[in-house]
Amino acid sequence: MSKIVFFCIPAHGHTNPTLGVVKELVSRGHQVWYYSYNMMREKIECAGATFISCDDYDMEQKLSAKDSVRIGKDLAFSTKILVDTTLALDDKVCKEITKLKPDCIVADSMALWGKAVARKLGIPFVSSTTTFAFNQHSAKIMKQSIKDMVKMLFSMTKTTKQVKRLQNKGYPVKNILDIIGNDDNTHTIVYTSPEFQPCSDTFSDKYAFVGPSIRPATEKIEKKRDKLIYISMGTVNNDMMPFYKKCLSAFTDTDYQLIMSVGHQVPLEDFGEQPENVSVFSHVDQIAVLQQADVFVSHCGMNSVSESLYFGVPLIMVPQTSEQIGISERVKQLGAGIKLDQTDAPSILEAVNRIFIDSTYQDNANLISESFRRCSGAKGAADKILQVSGSSV
Repeated sequence: MSKIVFFCIPAHGHTNPTLGVVKELVSRGHQVWYYSYNMMREKIECAGATFISCDDYDMEQKLSAKDSVRIGKDLAFSTKILVDTTLALDDKVCKEITKLKPDCIVADSMALWGKAVARKLGIPFVSSTTTFAFNQHSAKIMKQSIKDMVKMLFSMTKTTKQVKRLQNKGYPVKNILDIIGNDDNTHTIVYTSPEFQPCSDTFSDKYAFVGPSIRPATEKIEKKRDKLIYISMGTVNNDMMPFYKKCLSAFTDTDYQLIMSVGHQVPLEDFGEQPENVSVFSHVDQIAVLQQADVFVSHCGMNSVSESLYFGVPLIMVPQTSEQIGISERVKQLGAGIKLDQTDAPSILEAVNRIFIDSTYQDNANLISESFRRCSGAKGAADKILQVSGSSV
C-alpha cells in the first residue's frame, strides 16, 4: 500500500480531473491525502481522500478584486502570489509531510507549493497538468504578440527576487521557468490525448497523456427540438451579461433549443421572460447537457473543451484568456470548431449555422472523441503515480 499526497489550487477545472484518479487509487487500497481548499472539501472527500485545508494560507483569497484580475496576466505578480503561498504553507506542509512520509506527491502544475515541497524533501513527484503540456514546440500555439513577449521578458527580471526568497528557505529552484514549467525529466500526467496535445511527439516518455477525466452525469436533460445549442462561459470569468443578451437575441426566433448557463454573478431575473425554446440557468449539469447538445458556445477552458469533444460536440469559441486562446487555436487547427472574431448576434448565429451546413466540423469532433476514448484515463494516471512511487500495484 502506497501513501500518496495531492496538492491543488482552488479551481474546479484543476480539481475535477484528479478526482477519478483519487478514486482509482483508493479502490486499489492505497491511501490518499489531499491538500486543497474548503470549497472543494465535499467532492474530494467523496472521492475517498483525506482532506487537508489550506484556506488559512492562501494568498489569492486576500487579494482585492482589482489584484485578482492581474493573476494570469502579470507574470511577476502571479509569481509573487505563488511564492507567498508556498512560503506561508512552508512550515505546516513540511512538518506534516515529513511525519507522513508519503511515497509520492502529485501536484497541480499551478500548485507550486506541492512541487517545491517534493523537491525540498526529496520525495518522488508527479505533475498534474489539466491544460496542454508546454515546451518550445507546443508553446507556439499560444501565438503571443510581440508586445506580450516583451512584457513577459521584462517581468522575468522581476521574478529573480521571488526565486531568491524560495532559495533562502531551502528550495532547490534556479529560475522562474524551474518554478512554473516541467522539463523532460519531470513525470507528468496530462489529461488529454496525444492527438489533441500539440506536438505530443516532442515530449519524453515521462509524460503520460491519459485523456480527459469525464464524470457520470447527475441529471437528465430533455432535448425538445432537433438541434440543441448550449452556452456557458465557465465558472470564473462569467460576468458577461451583454454577451448573454446577444446570444438570446441570436436564437430567440429560431428553431433551435437554447440552454444557457450564466453562473451566479448575473441575476436570472435580469433576463426577463424567455420564449419556449430558451432556458437560462445559473448552473446546469454540463455533462448531462453535452450528451444531448449539437453545438457548444464556450469560453474554451480545457475542461469544457475536453468534455464537449469527448461527446463529439463541435464548438463555437469565445476565449477570454491566453490559455483559452491557445486551446481555441488547437480546436481550430483540428477543424472541430469556429473561433468568433465578432460576438454580435448575427455572427453568433451565422457560426452555428455554418457548423450544421459543413459536416466536417462534426466529423473532426468525432475523431477527437475517438482519440480521447482510446486513452487509459484514470487507470493510466493511477498506474503512472504508482510507478513513480515505487509500487507495483
